[in-house]
Amino acid sequence: MFSSKKQDPFFSALLKIAENMREGIHYANDFRIETVADLKEISIRMKQYETAGDKLIHELIVMLNKSFMTPIEREDILSLAIRMDDVLDGAEGTIAHFEMFSLTEIDESMRDFLAYIAKSTDEIVKAMELLNKKDLVGMRQHAILIKDYERECDEVLRSSIKKLFLNEKDPIRLIKFKDIYEQLEEIADYCQTVANTIETIIMRNA
Repeated sequence: MFSSKKQDPFFSALLKIAENMREGIHYANDFRIETVADLKEISIRMKQYETAGDKLIHELIVMLNKSFMTPIEREDILSLAIRMDDVLDGAEGTIAHFEMFSLTEIDESMRDFLAYIAKSTDEIVKAMELLNKKDLVGMRQHAILIKDYERECDEVLRSSIKKLFLNEKDPIRLIKFKDIYEQLEEIADYCQTVANTIETIIMRNA
């Protein structure tokens, strides 16, 4: 069904959403928090990425509403876009919690979570690049890798909470760290939902 060599505007829009999401996640992963002022800086920048993502989603919805024909089901296009946006929204919300808690202590578990999430966004962008080339079957390998990274995050969550309850004596710090760990794992879950949506699209169209 994808015989045309012309780039599809809907697939191009999905790639832009994915690239903005990846850029935001990598920004968070690369940023080094040392002071409360750093927390303010990263919170403002992540909000900008989230706002840019919302604008791209709005543009896609307008395009969907104006178009009679779409390359795949319009519900699948919108679902994929929203699932990718969930990843960025989750990251922005987590960073906002860092600022609310004035939490400048970034531990190894948090870095591991963010590293796996960043790798997942790389795979999402690669999948969207293949979608642009109308290579649906090729997208599957990237969906599989995203799920692998989510499983790694599950392990990080279990081990980090176990260590937390074994070693942390301050109940307030325990609550803060547990909250952040669980939010980071939820972002990994959002990435997995993107992978599931990709596999559904492959099943319906390849």
